[in-house]
Amino acid sequence: MKGAGMMAVFNNIANQYDEWYSQKKGAFVDRVETDLAFGMLKLEPGMKVLDVGCGTGNFSMKLAEKGCIVTGIDVSEEMLKVARRKAAEKSLSISYLRMDATELGFDDGAFDVVLTMAAVEFIEDTDGAVEEMFRVVKNGGQVLIGTINADSDWGEYYQTKKLQGNSIYRYAAFKTIGDLKEWNPDKLVRTGACLYVPPFADEQEFTIERERELSGKRRGGYVCALWRK
Repeated sequence: MKGAGMMAVFNNIANQYDEWYSQKKGAFVDRVETDLAFGMLKLEPGMKVLDVGCGTGNFSMKLAEKGCIVTGIDVSEEMLKVARRKAAEKSLSISYLRMDATELGFDDGAFDVVLTMAAVEFIEDTDGAVEEMFRVVKNGGQVLIGTINADSDWGEYYQTKKLQGNSIYRYAAFKTIGDLKEWNPDKLVRTGACLYVPPFADEQEFTIERERELSGKRRGGYVCALWRK
C-alpha cells in the first residue's frame, strides 16, 4: 500500500489505537518489547533520538522520560494529534512531524539514535526506509529496528488477523530475524527476542515469570536488531 493509503488507514484508527495498551495482554506486550529495546540500546540524557513510525507516541514518551531529545515521525496526522496531546498531558517536550519514512527531512547524521518499533512491517519500501534511517544517524550512532517475528506463534496470529477485512494487519509484511540480519550486516551489533508467551494463552499467563519460563522453549514473537553506523 502506498503512503497516502496507509495514512488513511491509521488516521481511521488513531483514537482507538491506545485501547490495546489498557488490556492486560497489550500492557504485557508493551512491557516486554520496551524492556528488550532498552536492554539493547545505550541511551544517555541529551541524546538526539528519532522515532520512525511513532504512531500515538507510546515509545517516544518513554525515550523523553529518559532525558532524550526526541523527534517522532509518522505518516498519519491523526495519530500524531493523539501523540501531541499525550505528550502535553505529561509535560514532555517532543517534536512530532508528519513525514514518510522513506523521505526523512533531516540532514545526514542528525541523530545519535534512530529506531522504529512495530512499524517497519507497514512500510512498503522497507529497504528505502532502512537506508534513510542509516543516513540520518551519525557515525558511531545506533539504529534499532523492532518488529513482529513472522516465524513465531505471534507471527502466525497476526497473519490470521491479516486475512480479516477490517484489520490493519492486512497491510503488513511481517519480517523474520533473518530478514533483519540482511540489512547492513557489517554494522550489525546484536539481535534479541521477547514475547515468548503465545497469543492464545490464558490472560493469567501474561506475566514476566511465565515469559522467563518459556524463553528457552519457544520462538520470540517480537525481535529487535541493533546496528552501529
